[in-house]
Amino acid sequence: MAKAALIFLVSSSLILGVLPPALAKSASKHSAKHTEKHSAKSSGNKAAPRRRVHVNVATRHHSSRHAALPRLVATPAVPVVPAVRTAGDMAGLNLTHDPLALGSNAALVIDQQTSEVLFEKNADVALPIASLTKLMTSMVVVESNQSMDEMLTVTEEDVDREKFSRSRLRVGSQLSRANMLHIALMSSENRAASALGRNYPGGLPAFVAAMNTKARSLGMANAHYVEPTGLSSNNVASARDLAKLVVAASRHPVIRQYSTDSKYAVEPGGPILQYRNSNHLVDSPTWEIGLQKTGYITEAGHCLVMQSRIDNRPVVMVFLDSKGKNTRLADAGRIRKWIETTHPWSMNRTLTAHN
Repeated sequence: MAKAALIFLVSSSLILGVLPPALAKSASKHSAKHTEKHSAKSSGNKAAPRRRVHVNVATRHHSSRHAALPRLVATPAVPVVPAVRTAGDMAGLNLTHDPLALGSNAALVIDQQTSEVLFEKNADVALPIASLTKLMTSMVVVESNQSMDEMLTVTEEDVDREKFSRSRLRVGSQLSRANMLHIALMSSENRAASALGRNYPGGLPAFVAAMNTKARSLGMANAHYVEPTGLSSNNVASARDLAKLVVAASRHPVIRQYSTDSKYAVEPGGPILQYRNSNHLVDSPTWEIGLQKTGYITEAGHCLVMQSRIDNRPVVMVFLDSKGKNTRLADAGRIRKWIETTHPWSMNRTLTAHN
């Protein structure tokens, strides 16, 4: 009993890094006795393989009357963070063989002038589209013929309860419909997009119904919308659907302008807020971009739609379910380089990724 108590006290003291002086001598004797006893027991047997244990040890120096004693230092565990899997990954789209080695799981590139498909990769798979949703939101707003000067107020209904994303527009902020549309398209401002939908005749349900009606009228066979921001992963469409939407949206000058402005300032009843475009390619002198929209939520990955002039032709590009923020932009660069070097419209064939 006494031995057990002594062992407990010694073990506890080692963990804390301090051994009371009164126990030091006794502990040393007990340790020697225990070692001799163990050695005597095992002397007649074959030597068992010895297990080597590595422990991080630091020493604490006491006064000169006591020898330095070891202090056990715990090594922090390295957390294992599981890889984020998008809807495309879970559907196995990442296994598709892609001759251009794009980082996006789905893509479509068309010649807008002839509607010829230049490149496609999983182009008919319906996937979450994140803030690409706002392109349809803008279509419904612009075609509703509501006053663009009407002031709209951000309310608690516009606060994100889906992904709990942040917004610079506080509850109570007021902006014109035009300004709400501007920052929703250019900077993907979610509360602005929500306010636009909520202030549609008939409210949000009527607005969502109008989004789906418009999708059907454009022949977007796999598209479905449940809200105007893109925060819900239930907003889905295929790359082919979105190419049709880009072509239709590009007919509206206000959508082209708002989506490609580099920056814009608004005054929502408080300090002036400066917004920047979510796609830095609009600032690049090497790109001629007529319309664009970016998007991201976990389920959708990083997404991009863009209408640009390449090799003197208007080209529509759609990239869905990309792994990194800049990967979708790099994919656009790969497509542009491929077009400029191969002139695919003269080849009269489509480059297709396959499983």
